[in-house]
Amino acid sequence: MKQENNIKVTSGYIGLLFLLIFIAAIIFGITQGNPFLILPAIFLFFITLPGFFLVNPNTSKVLLLFGKYIGTVRENGFYWANPLYRKRPISLRASNFDSERVKVNDKLGNPIMISTILVWRVKDTFKAAFDVDNYENFVRVQSDAAVRKLASLYPYDNFEDEGKVEEITLRASVNEVSEALEDELSERLSMAGIEVLEARIGYLAYAQEIANAMLKRQQATAIVAARHKIVEGAVSMVEMALEELSKKEIVELDEERKAAMVSNLMVILCSDKEVAPVLNTGTLNH
Repeated sequence: MKQENNIKVTSGYIGLLFLLIFIAAIIFGITQGNPFLILPAIFLFFITLPGFFLVNPNTSKVLLLFGKYIGTVRENGFYWANPLYRKRPISLRASNFDSERVKVNDKLGNPIMISTILVWRVKDTFKAAFDVDNYENFVRVQSDAAVRKLASLYPYDNFEDEGKVEEITLRASVNEVSEALEDELSERLSMAGIEVLEARIGYLAYAQEIANAMLKRQQATAIVAARHKIVEGAVSMVEMALEELSKKEIVELDEERKAAMVSNLMVILCSDKEVAPVLNTGTLNH
């Protein structure tokens, strides 16, 4: 047998009824002074006691008889089974696992610190009990291996020039990375009968030795992008100003004066500081 076998066992209340019968037989034997009734009743009483067990909600009991798997009791309640059965409890509740932060290299070779948050539960008690040595430790080790593999498949961030096709990154592509992590963990943990309910990156940052350099790189990228937008807007405004002046015939400008006006407007619009205006009280030529 290589999979879980759900079984039903005797209700514990029926076992209690037999215990009461044995107690009554013991009392009756004592009153009658009959050891042939007392001794068997005492023996049956103590041999019956180990057969009682409880199954709480969202838990299970795996039953073994001399190393042979008998079945799993999933339905909660009070039960009695063969006293020789070994009853191993396995929780069916959802569990959280927050892995330790590990240092790995991303796709571009940059060292990063990463951890994962995993929500899981036991789906197949047979596999969890017998296909792996310790299924909880198996979850921890395989989660660490999965997050290391995931980090090596994607870059931390995308520094490609604007306009190019963006690839999946650990920082920006949260949904895609989470789906890839869930698929990887599901494949690894299926052999232990573990169901992955959710997997997310819990912590993500550049390693300390390159954090400052990467911060400066990100700042430089942001500054260049901002300057690009400023220049683009300034050119539009200058173009609009020249068109409006020409359309309304406010002033006639030759090429030299247009160049001077464009230069002045670009300085004013693109400067990161306030510009002090200079008032010309003469003519356009002076």
